[in-house]
Amino acid sequence: MAVVGDAVPQSLTGRPGDAARGREISFSRERGNCIVCHALPAPDERLHGNAGPSLAGIAGRLTEGQIRLRLVDGRRLNPSSLMPSYYRADGLKRVATVYAGKTVLTAEEIEDVLAYLMTLRPDGKR
Repeated sequence: MAVVGDAVPQSLTGRPGDAARGREISFSRERGNCIVCHALPAPDERLHGNAGPSLAGIAGRLTEGQIRLRLVDGRRLNPSSLMPSYYRADGLKRVATVYAGKTVLTAEEIEDVLAYLMTLRPDGKR
């Protein structure tokens, strides 16, 4: 995985993700759980977070590569961020033994979430 500036421009899997699966992961309290910290354009969902920025229109504010880096390891950009590093397994502190050496999401799941987030255009069109 190559970081270029503030982005990871290349897919982690070499293929595009599945946006429908990415939406499921984003809203899943057991997987991505994006909704706990971010507001998402889903009025049917309850309890949107406000600790992070709204993800409505995110695809108009950041490139695919910029979003990918934030999912993989946003602390590279902001070391004090509360954003989890979903695809980082090394250099972490206070990790339970059962989770040591494992990423929160797989490469395929990262690409799926990214595909979903790229549908969140500022004009609401997908």
